[in-house]
Amino acid sequence: MTDSSATALPTRASALAVAFDKELAVVRESRSAAAVDELRVGYLGRKGKVTALLEDLRHCTKEERPAAGRSINELKQHVEAAIQQLKSEAQEWELSNRLHAEPLDISLPVTASVPQGSLHPVTLIRRELLTEFRRLGFTVFDGPEVDYDFYNFSALNMPSDHPARDMQDTFYLREQEHLLLRTHTSNIQIHCMLNERPPLRVVAPGRVFRVDSDPTHTPMFHQIEAFVVDRGVTFAHMKGVIDAFMKAVFGSSMKTRLRPSFFPFVEPGAELDLQCVQCQGKGCRLCKQTGWLEVGGCGMIHPNVFEAVDYDSDIYSGFAFGFGIDRMAMLKYKLDDLRQLFEGNHSFLGHFPLFT
Repeated sequence: MTDSSATALPTRASALAVAFDKELAVVRESRSAAAVDELRVGYLGRKGKVTALLEDLRHCTKEERPAAGRSINELKQHVEAAIQQLKSEAQEWELSNRLHAEPLDISLPVTASVPQGSLHPVTLIRRELLTEFRRLGFTVFDGPEVDYDFYNFSALNMPSDHPARDMQDTFYLREQEHLLLRTHTSNIQIHCMLNERPPLRVVAPGRVFRVDSDPTHTPMFHQIEAFVVDRGVTFAHMKGVIDAFMKAVFGSSMKTRLRPSFFPFVEPGAELDLQCVQCQGKGCRLCKQTGWLEVGGCGMIHPNVFEAVDYDSDIYSGFAFGFGIDRMAMLKYKLDDLRQLFEGNHSFLGHFPLFT
């Protein structure tokens, strides 16, 4: 190597640093973002001046390389730091230029700079259901998802040997045999009545858990239960509330019917059917040609439940009805598989209204 190309690298680096500082001052004076980028490319680009010095470093001898490398590295760090500072200043220059060039109208609406997301269909239908319940005068009440056997079963007229427990495959906590994941939101009914006195008009939505999984069942799903307790409450009141509620959600032409059925926490009890939302009662594949869809259960609150919460069943009466929120979403949005609601598929979820 000649002295001009290798041993002179530290001298060349020093001279280049002086030249860079002069150009830096000119660019700063110009307040031009384009000039900043041009300066960056001229020194740090593939054919830049600092890059050329780094290329020449390979021609140095083993003895020359440490001193030359150190001087070039110091130059490179100096250039990079100065360019980075200048880029930050350039952003302020551009903003200042725009503010001076364009009048600023603070009354203009802000345009969202990021894409808007969408609400989950279960959230959408839950909001709609609660809106209608509030319109009917119900208060939303919440409760624990991990609860004691007493609230989930015993106080609801299901003692430990009751066969109705077999209908609900339950997740029990391994270390606490009396603790479980609630199988229905009816546990909120007990919590509420133990803490409040009649009259009550309560709706309780939430997640529930059962050991079950197929196209129409998932281990975790959402339920909503409504109940009323007061003096003189009758089965006719319950039928009227259910009918008004379903018409508000699915349309004024929809019909409901009740079929006698057994639930341990109500007496008498009934299955709640809704006119098929797809065929309007004419009969189709969805309703298995019956014209009706089973959506939930209902009935008059059992005296044993009132006894468990220290209510006098000779004075008070009440009704309760509940159904699956996910099932409602399936009917409302005409879904074929319940599992679509929990797979997190962006393509599927993107079909629902944007969050606003």
